[in-house]
Parts: sequence; structure tokens; C-alpha cells
Amino acid sequence: MTTITSTFYNKLSNCLCPPGNGVFTVNTAKERKEQLHQTIFGQAVGVEDLWKTSLNQLPEASKAVILGIASDCGGGILRGANWGPLFLRSTLLATYPELTAFDLGDVRVIPHLLSDKYLNEATLANCKKALYQDEHSKYAISPLSITEDVLHDFYAEFPEKGIFGIGGDHSVSYPLTKAYLQAKKKQGKRAAIIHFDAHTDLLVERLGIDLCFGSWCTHILDDLHEKHHLIQVGIRSSGRPQSHWEETFGVRQHWAKDIKAHGIDQTIDNIFAQLRDENIDELYVSFDIDAIDDSFACATGTPEPDGLMPEDAMDILRALAAEYPITGADMMEIAPFTDSCGQGVAGQEKTLKVGAEISAFLLKEMAK
Repeated sequence: MTTITSTFYNKLSNCLCPPGNGVFTVNTAKERKEQLHQTIFGQAVGVEDLWKTSLNQLPEASKAVILGIASDCGGGILRGANWGPLFLRSTLLATYPELTAFDLGDVRVIPHLLSDKYLNEATLANCKKALYQDEHSKYAISPLSITEDVLHDFYAEFPEKGIFGIGGDHSVSYPLTKAYLQAKKKQGKRAAIIHFDAHTDLLVERLGIDLCFGSWCTHILDDLHEKHHLIQVGIRSSGRPQSHWEETFGVRQHWAKDIKAHGIDQTIDNIFAQLRDENIDELYVSFDIDAIDDSFACATGTPEPDGLMPEDAMDILRALAAEYPITGADMMEIAPFTDSCGQGVAGQEKTLKVGAEISAFLLKEMAK
């Protein structure tokens, strides 16, 4: 029987927390957290010890491993995506009880922080004392830094498993994809990123910050074997034309207007043409819920009209999964408490339903 190493177990038990607890609150959404814990652990009290005990099951568990990163510090329009991991998990458990994915828990998020590289020594020491009761702790303290650090060790210990990240704003995909791509290179595998989004996320920086929801793609390009192994689907909100992004960054894009004009079958053929002869072994799918038209996905920080229909996205994913193994994925930018489209609870429920359908499909593929 395979066991988890004590060093990695200690890192997980210190840097992560039980599923749903990534948002540090006392009373907000307390009932939802307790309901989630009841479903996962069979009780709503004493879950910290039950969760730590469950970590020992990781070596023998499913290939698909869920990690919540409840951070929206890298966003910049409407906040609230930090609640995505809690709400999406609840929807998945209620709607897709047959899923076999192992839930690793949530990153412990200090909501004011993004990456350790932006912090001075005094802040690092204070936050290490708050999180780990040790101002000299070796562990990272910011959500992006914790995620990357934990996942480097995860892939080293379990190269056959994959992480399904639940965010959070899209900056979270920076450490998720970076650790994934670096691990695949070490394994001698060529991976491509399929990125569903209304926005390119190809800024070099935003207001002086280089790692955020609008720039994360730019900073993983060097971790790909070729920059055109980043393929973006659903783009429609951009101040520059497609030619600018493709020529400047070397990526490949499929804008929503062209998908609508040419049809899904042609779009799928075009994506396969871009992957053909590239010797791609595996795919990572990063999915920003705003790739979906705002009539189905309005509970997000930047809902956009004229987007993909849910079935459009599913058709593309099914076609990709039939040809390539999907070994990593994420679902980002679900912000359940937002109501920028004026749909209220109905908008929240529709967004979560679509997000759960796509997530469940990806998790099932990753578990194969």
C-alpha cells in the first residue's frame, strides 16, 4: 500500500484546510459550510481532524483531485469569486454524486494577499505567525505562492494524478498551470492548454501588477513547449484585434463571433488542425465561466454577452476528450453573490448549474 510522505503530509495539513474553509469567516455562509462538511464527512463538527485523516487516503484515491483556491485578490472588477469553491462543490455533490474525485481541501487564504513576491519582510513574518504560529516558517503565505509550492510537491509524489482547481479569480490559474506544465516537462510529456474565456488574459501587467486575472496567460507561455500550445476559445471582449494577440504572443485563438459564424464542427476541426503534428500528449483545460454567454453565466465578475452556449462548450470538450487525455483542469470566476445582470438567485443557480456540468465532465475525464 502506498503512503504519503510525512514531509508532504505536513505541508498539506499546514498550508491547506478542509474543503469549504478557504474563505476565512465566522458567520458568513456558515450554514453552507456546515452542509458541505456534513455531506463530505458525515458531520459538521470536528472536521479539521477528519480532513487531516482523509489526507492519508490520497495515494490510493482517484486520479482526479480537487483543490479549492478561494482567492479573488487577483481580480479587479466585481469581487466575490472567492466563494466559488464552496458553492460549486455543493452543487457538484448534489447533482453528480457519482463523481469519484478526491477532495484535497482548500488553500488557506489570507484575503488581502496575492503572491509572496509582493510582500516585505515584516508582512511575511506577521502572516507566517498568523497562519503557522511561526514567523520563521518555511511555508508560503499567499494563495498563488502556496498553490504553486504545494503542487510542485504534489506532482513529484503523484505524477499519475491531476489537479482540478476551483477558483477564485483567474489569477489562480497561474500557479495551477505553471506547476502542471513544469511537471509534464519533467515527465517528458508535451501538454497544451485549452483556455475558455471571454478575455485574452494576455496583459503583461495590470496597473503595475504582473500576476492577476488579466495577465496570467502571459506568464506561463515560457513553460509550454511552444507558445501556440495555448489555444483560447470564446474570446470576445478585447480592445485589440485577434491578430495583435496571436502575432505578439504566438498563441492561437477562436473568437466567439467566428465560432458562431462557422459553427461548432468547423471550430473543432480548426482546433484539431492546430494540435495536429504537435505531438501533444495531454491537455489542461482552464475554464473561465464568462466564456459562456451571460444569459447562462451572469454570476461572475465580468459577465459578457454574445458568448458560447453551454452545449457549444460541451461539444468542444467532448471532441477534445475523445482524442486527448485531459489530465488537469480548473473552473474559475464563479462569483455566486454577484448579480450584475439583475437575475438574482435564478442567475446564481444557472451559473452554478453550467459550471457544475462542465466541471463534472472534466473530473470524469481526469479520473480515467
